[in-house]
Amino acid sequence: MTAPVDALSPVRAELLRAARASADAVRSRARADAEETLRSARATADAVLARARDLGRADGAAEAARERVRAVQDAWAAELAARAEVYTALGAAVRAGVRRELTEDASLRRRCAEAARELLGPQARITAATEGGVTAEVPGRRVDLSADALADRALDRLGARAETLWEPA
Repeated sequence: MTAPVDALSPVRAELLRAARASADAVRSRARADAEETLRSARATADAVLARARDLGRADGAAEAARERVRAVQDAWAAELAARAEVYTALGAAVRAGVRRELTEDASLRRRCAEAARELLGPQARITAATEGGVTAEVPGRRVDLSADALADRALDRLGARAETLWEPA
């Protein structure tokens, strides 16, 4: 017995072949689209990464510049603090030296009193300053020749020459 001939068999075979061909074409397009999407995503990722590197370098350079400025400012502040400390110590030493000289040398005290009388006249009331030296007064005028005032005037006369205190030797 022979198998019955199916008249639709060639149609089915053609439909199956066409469906497979269509599926293969869809699969090929999907692969091509996926590959293009991956290429595009990789290119975008590379561009984003390059931009991030550039921004990171720029941020790093800006932060390094800010850090350099801070370091220079800190160094300058430390130098100014050291200068102030040296100047304060100098002032204390000069005051102490002038006090010592005025208390140990009676002729210096007499010369201070004479200088005050020359400045204010013979009617000046002369008073011994507690730390050494004198003060003198006449109505409306006063002269301070105390040890601290004399030392402070001497330091003030140093003026810009005080800068030589912290210059390299």
